[in-house]
Amino acid sequence: MVKKVVIVGAGPCGLLLAYYLLRRGDQYQIDIYERRSDPRIVSFSTSRTFPISLNVRGMSALGKIEGLEEAVKAISVQMTGTLFHQKNGKARLTPRKNPLTTLDRTRLTIVLLQKLTEKYNNSRLNIHFNCQCTSVDWTTKNINLQNTETAEEFTINYDLLVGADGSRSAVRENFLTTEDFECEQKYYPIDYKSIYLDSSDKLGTHLKLDNIHTWRLNDGTIMVALHQVDGTMSGAINFPPEKNQIASLSTVEEVLTFFQDNFPEIGRLMTEKDAEAFLNKPISRILTVRCNRYHQDDSVLIIGDAAHAVSSSIGQGCNAALEDVVVFDNILDQYSDNLAEALKQFTIRRNQDGLALVELGDYAFPSSTGLFIEFFLRESIAKILHKLSPKHFPPSLIDLIFETTVPYSEILNTYKGWISKVKKSNAKLLASA
Repeated sequence: MVKKVVIVGAGPCGLLLAYYLLRRGDQYQIDIYERRSDPRIVSFSTSRTFPISLNVRGMSALGKIEGLEEAVKAISVQMTGTLFHQKNGKARLTPRKNPLTTLDRTRLTIVLLQKLTEKYNNSRLNIHFNCQCTSVDWTTKNINLQNTETAEEFTINYDLLVGADGSRSAVRENFLTTEDFECEQKYYPIDYKSIYLDSSDKLGTHLKLDNIHTWRLNDGTIMVALHQVDGTMSGAINFPPEKNQIASLSTVEEVLTFFQDNFPEIGRLMTEKDAEAFLNKPISRILTVRCNRYHQDDSVLIIGDAAHAVSSSIGQGCNAALEDVVVFDNILDQYSDNLAEALKQFTIRRNQDGLALVELGDYAFPSSTGLFIEFFLRESIAKILHKLSPKHFPPSLIDLIFETTVPYSEILNTYKGWISKVKKSNAKLLASA
């Protein structure tokens, strides 16, 4: 019997899940509902641009679907290392064993949509934009939605409901009405503001195209910028809200001076138009999510950020979300598409990794300058020791996160001493602030 699957959220995670379910034969009918407009027909907005980095976890998940990996790489830039710029004008390069595939999140979504709708027609797949989930009735297996353009309300039924609708998941919100569900939602104690440089004629003259570029100020402010495939640059400035230099900037001239003084390599590229765009962008916050389970009864599942939203500090949000799809697909194989058992097993197998992922995102990188220096020393020593005796010394923390598919729970257990130290240090800084 054909099972009706309703996926809420047409981001990378929800779209990839559709690919995986549809390739399992004709037993699944997929309907995807997305509250935003179709990005393929709405002009690309640089105000919402946000670069993501896909490592081996994310790319291997895409690689299991024919043609996806190649299509994504065609609109990406391969990053071979991270370049840490210092105040004295020098820079330190940290090379990568495996290049990171970097691109804008919206571009990734568009290419996944294009390939999905080319491969499957509406006999098995329907995608509905401008439709927001308002509530779920577990008993009748109905989901209530509203068209955000017309305000029309409607109800549809499902055999399987999947919440792939991000950190502020409407599907997960309905879990709060059920027994024994625990969910902790916290704002990561670092705010950010995105940056976009459109001066492509000047880019690349002194900033390497295949490196992620980072800067760090003594107050904990961190700047990350990288090139896009169209010759532009994008990134974000992350800063502690209690030491907010960004909010005090009120004119284009102040923005230009701030970048020229603190991030001169970027300041030389920034035009008045870029500075004005930066000035008008809002300061954003990152919501992290920890849940004790990822399913409800025998017919509802949450995945990706809806289940384990993580800070952007370790660049694993999208990678972990895409890896969720692979884990669920493997479970469906093992249990012959028995959805009731597969949902329970997904929580059992993925929950500890999801909790560990958020913990790593919160505490892999320290806030204090002194501990940040110690972090780089630890990383250097760990790389040397692992190279000398890989059987006795594990890879460095960052290599484990970026270069392997080792479960997040194992990574956390390997470096639990360091994570504990950072957690205590960060708590003291917050208390003193």
